[in-house]
Amino acid sequence: MTISVAVSGASGYAGGEVLRLLASHPDVSIGAITAHSNAGARLGSLAPHLHALADRVLVDTTVENLAGHDVVFLALPHGASAAIAGQLPVDTLVIDAGADHRLEDSAAWEKFYGSPHAGTWPYGLPELPGARATLAGAKRIAVPGCYPTSSLLALIPGFSAGALLPDDVVIVAASGTSGAGKAAKVNLIGSEVIGSMSPYGVGGGHRHTPEIQQGLSNASGLDVRVSFTPTLAPMSRGILTTATAKVAPKIAALPDPEAALRQIWADAYANEQFVHVLPEGHWPLTKSVQGSNYSALQIAYDANVNRVIVCCAIDNLTKGTAGGAVQSMNIALGLAEDAGLSFQGVAP
Repeated sequence: MTISVAVSGASGYAGGEVLRLLASHPDVSIGAITAHSNAGARLGSLAPHLHALADRVLVDTTVENLAGHDVVFLALPHGASAAIAGQLPVDTLVIDAGADHRLEDSAAWEKFYGSPHAGTWPYGLPELPGARATLAGAKRIAVPGCYPTSSLLALIPGFSAGALLPDDVVIVAASGTSGAGKAAKVNLIGSEVIGSMSPYGVGGGHRHTPEIQQGLSNASGLDVRVSFTPTLAPMSRGILTTATAKVAPKIAALPDPEAALRQIWADAYANEQFVHVLPEGHWPLTKSVQGSNYSALQIAYDANVNRVIVCCAIDNLTKGTAGGAVQSMNIALGLAEDAGLSFQGVAP
């Protein structure tokens, strides 16, 4: 059976990445490709790397153009998905790559996004405990943010096992500039970014903070509080997240806490094809996962302060957005989970 798919926001980085993956998906036929200000343009003039779709013309992002497909991907600005999704048929699988349907707490949404909460959809991070059962057969899926994807993959095993304490979680993550979208911004031009790094959203102000706290709290059953600081790195794509948390007394009292922690992470991801705990002594590189749906992790234990340190590298546009979306689509439709997805990075 061939599945018809429409992609909105196709002229942006996230929508373009969804198209890149779908172009090689064996079970998919790409239907409407939509945009807003770029409607009427030839896709190849905006995304010349999408050779197979270069001659397709972008149409307006309207319900009429998106309806009639089996699957609709919404790669729209935050706050723009809910109105369109609400008008699409209930039997259409709608996958929102924006933030509109990720948060469970309406107060947190209103605080960080400043608009009414649109509701909560099943969360499209299959590696979370119980997520695949929730995603199977779902008709609405909220794709996680890129920072929450790497942060949750880094720490979920420890919180799920009761090995970490909830009151002092610190996460610092560096992202490539594509995470800020494709719109022209002075702070993202080459002369501002090359050879420099900068923090932003410091002091709990980044919108992904409540999403990270939500995922860790759900996994642990505790009220997990997170200090999250994102930084902008001089690269086009990729995220390197360093996440730390206090280790529970029951683990710290063991003869070899680091070995115990490593075993917890190894067991959690033993059957996950897209998450790899690296051999000891090897540390994640953003370049090693570029263009892939792969996640690379490494764990260390700092006995001096009784903290676990987990480093996680992902491609923010693939595993952090489009890859997670396609992976979730595959699960929802009962397809092979890895269909259309690559394990291989790009080097150098």
